[in-house]
Order: sequence, then structure tokens, then C-alpha cells
Amino acid sequence: MSSLTIESIYTDGACTGNPGPGGWGVVVYYDDGSVHELGDRSTQTTNNRMEMQAAIAALQFLDASGQSYPITLFTDSEYLINCVTKWVKSWKKKGWKKADGKPVLNQDLLEILDELNSRKVRWEHVRGHAGNVGNERCDAIARAFASGKGLSLKRQGDVNSNTSLSIKKELNVTKVSENGTNSTIINDDTTVVDTLVTEITMIDASISATNNHDREDIPREVRVIQLRNLVETLRIADEIAEKGYLITSSELADLMDVHTSAVTSRGDEWRWRNWIVSRVRREGNQILWELERGDKQEEA
Repeated sequence: MSSLTIESIYTDGACTGNPGPGGWGVVVYYDDGSVHELGDRSTQTTNNRMEMQAAIAALQFLDASGQSYPITLFTDSEYLINCVTKWVKSWKKKGWKKADGKPVLNQDLLEILDELNSRKVRWEHVRGHAGNVGNERCDAIARAFASGKGLSLKRQGDVNSNTSLSIKKELNVTKVSENGTNSTIINDDTTVVDTLVTEITMIDASISATNNHDREDIPREVRVIQLRNLVETLRIADEIAEKGYLITSSELADLMDVHTSAVTSRGDEWRWRNWIVSRVRREGNQILWELERGDKQEEA
């Protein structure tokens, strides 16, 4: 359905009162740095149900895209990850009963999640409210819908308007109400705004966004550990440059400790710390990058 590749998806849920009014948010990241966002609300729900509803919407979006390439789904809910990747198999064998014989909560949503989940989805936990761009945006979407305010959602569409239109027409997000009845929400222009964004255009901006406290507030021993980790990161980067290794966008993002979109959105050549980072070529769905010591270039 789209020539772009989904690289990762973030999901989050929120609830005021628990139970009470709730909302969920989804942020989909593409390999060109663009994003697509989803969100909705429920008048009476729980936080766990909203976490699950967000994951359902994300997996249905992935399924509708027709993409076979694997993605990572990030969530700050360890409960959700454990349900989907560990507990659900045992619960199904026991007739949706827990070890104590009591019924499993949220069975209706868990059955949908279990059907949608596949090997191409890698579930990964991310610490909530820790400055992670994707998680923070999902949280903002979920809380906005939970409060009944809503907000304008970004939509992948400027890259290919025809693709965007087909997504809008074909994607139906199944929503399960609190009484277990299925209904369908179709994205429309009242909640979705087409836009092409780059999450981060400067790496230093990402670092400052993830650090809301002065370094003096951090214990010295922690700062020393952070410094050691930084030195190890720089050593790895130096070895990659010296050996002439080519690395993918996601591997480079891991090295720089940023989201992949911060790499793919910066152009064909740019500078990071002591290195010149250059886009070399694309192999399949992967963009390969080369690191070269910038100070050595200047000396030459």
C-alpha cells in the first residue's frame, strides 16, 4: 500500500480516574522521517484497556499497510508486553483463566491482540516520562483524548498524497467497547492533519529535550558512569570509521542514542561529534551509512 517502510511504532494509553475517561495514542515512524499518528477516546475505561487499544490500532495499521518488513513496537506498559508475549498462551490453554482460577481481565482485547500479533513485531519496553520523543508524543495524544480535548494528529501523506488517501480509505481501526461490542472508527480530517515532519533536526536538540534537569542535580557517580558510557560510544564510532564498516540507520541511531528518524531526516552528509556521516547506498529496505573522522579530513 505504501512504498515507504514503517520502522517503528510507539503506543500509549491514559485514563483519568482508572476507571474513568480514557484515551490512547499511536505514533508510526517511517524510514524517510515522516510520521503518522492515531488516537481516540473512551468515556469509561481503564488505563490497561487504553494501552491495549493503542496496540490494537497500531497492529491493525501495520496489517493494513501490507508491510512484511519487521518493526519494533515500543510501549511503556510492561503489563501489555507480558500479556502479549508471555501470559496469553497459558491463559488460552486454561480457557482464559488465571492460575487462581479467576477470569482473565480484558479477554476481549487480548483475543484481538493475539490474533494481530506476529513474528514481524518486536515488542520493546520504553521507560515512560523519560524524555523519549515517541513515547512523550503518544502520551500527549492519549491524555488529550482522555480529557475530551483531542488534538490535531500528524499524518504521513505529503510524501505521497495518493498513498495517504488510500490509507485513509482502507484503514479501519477496530474499537472494543467496555461491554465487549465491536465498533469501527475510520480516520477522518477532523482528527488527522497531513504533514511531513522530522522529529529531530539537530542531535543536540534531542539531548536537551531528554534532559530536563541540570547536571548538578545528578549524583557525581552517575555522571561518571554516563561519561564512561559516552567514551565507549565514541570508541565504537572510531572503530567503525577506522575499519570502514557500513551501518544501517537503526544501528547508527542506537550509536547516537536517538530515534531513527533523527538519522534519516538529516540528509546525505552531516557531522556528528568528531565524524562526518555519509549516506552510501540503499540495500533493500536499509540505508547504509559510513563514518569518517572529520578532524582527519581537516588535517589533510
